[in-house]
Amino acid sequence: MLKIHFSGEDILRTRVAPAADPVWELVLSLHLLQGRGRDPLMDNWRRTVSRGLRQDAASDQLRLLFALSPPRGYFPDFLTPYASLDGFEAGLDAVRSTPTERLHRDLSVLASENNLPSSASALARGEVEVLSHLAESMEQYRSLAISPYWSRIQSAVAADRTRRARALLDGGMEGLLTSLRPAMRWEGGVLEVRDYPHSRELHLDGRGLLLVPSYFCAATPVALLDPALPPVLVYRVDRLGALASADGAGPAVPGAGPDSLAALLGRTRAAVLQASDEGCTTGEVARRLNISPAAASQHATVLRNAGLLVSQRDRNTVLHTLTPLGRAMLDA
Repeated sequence: MLKIHFSGEDILRTRVAPAADPVWELVLSLHLLQGRGRDPLMDNWRRTVSRGLRQDAASDQLRLLFALSPPRGYFPDFLTPYASLDGFEAGLDAVRSTPTERLHRDLSVLASENNLPSSASALARGEVEVLSHLAESMEQYRSLAISPYWSRIQSAVAADRTRRARALLDGGMEGLLTSLRPAMRWEGGVLEVRDYPHSRELHLDGRGLLLVPSYFCAATPVALLDPALPPVLVYRVDRLGALASADGAGPAVPGAGPDSLAALLGRTRAAVLQASDEGCTTGEVARRLNISPAAASQHATVLRNAGLLVSQRDRNTVLHTLTPLGRAMLDA
């Protein structure tokens, strides 16, 4: 079990990452790709990425990256730098500039449980060429395994952020931390991760906690091993349907607007789509539009099946948010 201890100052400084973190998604997807578990929602993604790796003449260049990201157990903290909060390029720059001391420490821990290729020794010495090669490998893998699916990943993470924002508004920070169940439990100033593979105590010491919602995270949330690093906890969001490579958003339709949208969808469904702009439960849709909850649920189902909404259940409520395609139609 992992126990994360909060002070009052830590609660004030805890926040949710502003968007999907491209470096965390990359690294965690490597674990999922190599793992033995099977998630039907991810089968198409795994087949497509595996086929692409087999067909890619340069796939051997990815050997070190895969070795650094085993399907189970520890992986180096330096692969997921805090700087990736500012985007993929910022994260890669941080990887390239990792201090040699950290490289050596992280790789020593990894080597104690895994067989590493010879290039890992050069990496542990901080050789610039190997660090550059690793960053290039991350870019290569991202173009195949992450970028074609980025719209869906962003949509799932955005839906989760809306859910956490509502929990914060309704119940304060305690409400937000409580909303992380069942993967975590908040009680008495301690956030517990029950299924964590090792017994650990993490004291935030006034630094707060960055919560990172992730599409590719396993069922058990992930924390960095080094307690001196900025505290981060990555948790899995609801995977809102299987990954599809198409962006889905498409170009805006010239001349589209509220009237055109109503003509296309019908006035009530267009209104349901607009009500879901910032996230809306079925009951809230019904009250706003003065329709029955059953009618609101039916219209939301049609919009969800058309790929315009995503819906997340939390106990006895269902929260609806826009997909990229729904956003594009609303903004057109």
